[in-house]
Amino acid sequence: MRTYINSIKNIIEYCITRFPCKIEVRYNEPMKEHTTFKVGGPADCWIQSGEDNFPFFCALFLNCARMEKIPVFILGGGANVVISDRGIRGVVLDTSAWKSPQKREKNRAELVFRSGTTIDDASVAALDAGLSGLEFLAGMPGTIGGAVWMNARCYGREISDVLSWTEILINDECAVGTKDAGALVQVTRPKESKKYLIKKIYTNKTTGFGYKQSPFQKMDCLIVSAAFNLKKGDKDKIAEDMEKNRQDRKNKGHYLFPCAGSVFKNNHEFGKPAGVIIDELGLKGLKKGGAQAAPFHGNIIINTGDAKAEDIRYLTDEIASKVKEKTGFIFEPEILFIGEWS
Repeated sequence: MRTYINSIKNIIEYCITRFPCKIEVRYNEPMKEHTTFKVGGPADCWIQSGEDNFPFFCALFLNCARMEKIPVFILGGGANVVISDRGIRGVVLDTSAWKSPQKREKNRAELVFRSGTTIDDASVAALDAGLSGLEFLAGMPGTIGGAVWMNARCYGREISDVLSWTEILINDECAVGTKDAGALVQVTRPKESKKYLIKKIYTNKTTGFGYKQSPFQKMDCLIVSAAFNLKKGDKDKIAEDMEKNRQDRKNKGHYLFPCAGSVFKNNHEFGKPAGVIIDELGLKGLKKGGAQAAPFHGNIIINTGDAKAEDIRYLTDEIASKVKEKTGFIFEPEILFIGEWS
């Protein structure tokens, strides 16, 4: 553990005095407990809170951490990341407890969720409200914050199709206000935080979104909440579509083993989905340690029980290398490799 641990402790204490809230803090925290792959070494420091003051705490904390050159990683549901076996240096700000019942704008078919709300819970909340538009998220792992950051996509729909606005905590020195970032409206600047602001970004399909891309991927920011513009629908039909999607994910083996869903992004220029290409090349079932290219789906790598992060990374690189060698196609990983790698 690095020498800046004392600095982290001092910063946490200082920030809590300015923005009081119950903060759960753990040192040397195993990250395998916080990812769907169930792999990953320790984070020097892991912080989580669901208190109302948490975003303001984060604003001041991020400002202080940057000044002390302490690295900070923002974690949601851990559904699309592989944390290295050596872990993460610095601080992990875990937003998965930052959630609350949906807020519905009066007389509008718009639901607002805090970023730590699970994707599946959001789809259920929409169903309960009789609103259609989030059915494609049913059964998907992860949180709203991660889904917005990644522009999660499935069944021909993506987050940007229904996203109305996003509230973010952002470094004021970032290049924002550009065409890619959309229209920015400052909401507040937490006291004593010189750089980090809470802003609201009004988004649509033309504001920096693409296939599993969002403008937030180019920003030093923390997603606080997001609003979705939905439509009134028939509850029975909404529930039917949600169950169909859950069953499809189950049939594809998404819940059989710890995994992160699709490993590689699809590319229409290849003519076929990545999973089909991997299958046709006979790469399903390829193993490395406790990791395996799923025998039931070409574009999923699973943890069979004792996989290490390095096993998953090896398989990802190996599959991409063999595909390039045999087809010339360059596969782009969808999952993110985070932490300290040798």
